[in-house]
Amino acid sequence: MRLTPNFSLDELTVSETATRRGINNQPGPAELANLTRLAEVLERVRTLLRGRPMLITSGYRTPEVNRLVGGALNSDHVQGRAADFICPGFGTPLQVCGAIAGSIDIEFDQLIFEGTWVHLSIPLEGRSARQQVLTAHFGTGPTTYTAGLP
Repeated sequence: MRLTPNFSLDELTVSETATRRGINNQPGPAELANLTRLAEVLERVRTLLRGRPMLITSGYRTPEVNRLVGGALNSDHVQGRAADFICPGFGTPLQVCGAIAGSIDIEFDQLIFEGTWVHLSIPLEGRSARQQVLTAHFGTGPTTYTAGLP
């Protein structure tokens, strides 16, 4: 099922963890509506990135899948409002984040540089986009975040 011209439901719900564990990772109606809104924002991102293909590494996750992959308890992925991706044809994840953060045409709730990928989320329906830009820091303890890009 195509959500937009360049993004399908399959690519926004695929999960190796769900497949390995035999978990149904299909969204409900509310999550599907959010995924459609997310795909529309991702289309604008793709245009910003000169039409280069984006590889979605994580989109929607059921609460069980989110727990198994170590996602945050309040993860926007569970609501279908977030995607992790790369766009090698455009540049590194940091370059992609820089392009998105510098654009006035992309409304997002959070944009997180996560080292080897980009995390982008959209706000709840009817809420204003925070345009929050963060950098994730992974270590031996919980992930921490700092404002802005490195």
